[in-house]
Amino acid sequence: MIELPVTTKIKKPDWLRVKLPIGESYKHVRGLVDKHKLHTICESGNCPNMGECWGEGTATFMILGNICTRSCGFCAVATGRPEAVDYDEPQRVAEAIYLMKVKHAVITSVDRDELKDGGASIWFNTIRAVKALNPETTLETLIPDFKGKKEDIQTVLEAAPEVISHNIETVERLTKQVRIQAKYWRSMEVIRTLKEGGARTKSGIMLGLGETREEVLQTLRNLKDNGCDVVTIGQYLQPTPKHLPVQRFVHPDEFAFYKDAGYEMGLDYVESGPLVRSSYHSDRHVHPGLGRIQWEESKRMVG
Repeated sequence: MIELPVTTKIKKPDWLRVKLPIGESYKHVRGLVDKHKLHTICESGNCPNMGECWGEGTATFMILGNICTRSCGFCAVATGRPEAVDYDEPQRVAEAIYLMKVKHAVITSVDRDELKDGGASIWFNTIRAVKALNPETTLETLIPDFKGKKEDIQTVLEAAPEVISHNIETVERLTKQVRIQAKYWRSMEVIRTLKEGGARTKSGIMLGLGETREEVLQTLRNLKDNGCDVVTIGQYLQPTPKHLPVQRFVHPDEFAFYKDAGYEMGLDYVESGPLVRSSYHSDRHVHPGLGRIQWEESKRMVG
């Protein structure tokens, strides 16, 4: 086992400062989330963009409870024995999205490894309920690996969300420490299965855990080779002292380098920056070619 070095607390650079959540739109979303007893990864994951996204009237909902059966070294979501499945949750999520009047929504979940189907049936019911009540709303689903079971992945595919995402999170060498119960190549196989099923695919990577530049580039190549369309790259932020320490804060110029590299490899959309998270600007990730068009235009302007 490779041990990640222990570091003293590193001072956050200026580029990681975010605005506090304020405004009427934020308060409106906050009220809806509380009223409908919904879980959001915005809160459970301590997302730095919560103020911006909720201020625009959007949120990423987390289904299947807020207790995960896995114990990833980076994640702020609680680990333990989950409560019983709430079969009314799909309808509540659909109603909340309707009340929020959002044009694009993101749904994710904890891992429910104790369930026979990993929660795939709840995923299917949630996507279908959202689509039935919100036919104009586009939907991204950030799914677990379902232990690599293709029949459970197929269940999500059959519900036909616009984007299906599964995060690789880190480079191959660090996977055992960062994603303790997960496997790098199993996650790559999930992406491949989704692409072969006709989905628009997406994945995300965190930087600052001790990876090298070449390892990041190799991960981008592996994602591209396995059919990934969209990749998000952001800075890892330690949620509590019990979680993995930040090894370094990656400079914005390095994030820009990975963005260019990803497009040059042939990825369709690369979102790369210190505060980027999986659902950040996800409404744009629905549209094939949009990211590449914007990137090529920016390069022409610079040239």
